[in-house]
Amino acid sequence: MTDLTLYHNPRCSKSRGALELLQARGLAPTVVKYLEEPLNAAQLQGLLGKLGISARQLLRTGEDEYKSLNLADASLSEAQLIAAIAQHPKLMERPILETADKAVIGRPPEAILELLP
Repeated sequence: MTDLTLYHNPRCSKSRGALELLQARGLAPTVVKYLEEPLNAAQLQGLLGKLGISARQLLRTGEDEYKSLNLADASLSEAQLIAAIAQHPKLMERPILETADKAVIGRPPEAILELLP
């Protein structure tokens, strides 16, 4: 399987676990350290489409930015939430494994296996 992209935070144990699972199967995904290379709004929109979830479901609610930006406000639009994630990539849930047409959040890390043949 080629076209695998892992949105990865090396400091996250779940993210490291997902990468180890892939490597143990002989797979070498393109690793995107999304904190260093943040996704823009269009990329996030595409990723959300592959995940089949809303931007709100991609948010890490325990992050300080979630509270300081008042992202719990239910009146915020999808576009506003996507913009917040683009501006503050720490808000994005991780890890995420993406293929050409699907993606999955690796929580637990074994969840990424559903995308593999």
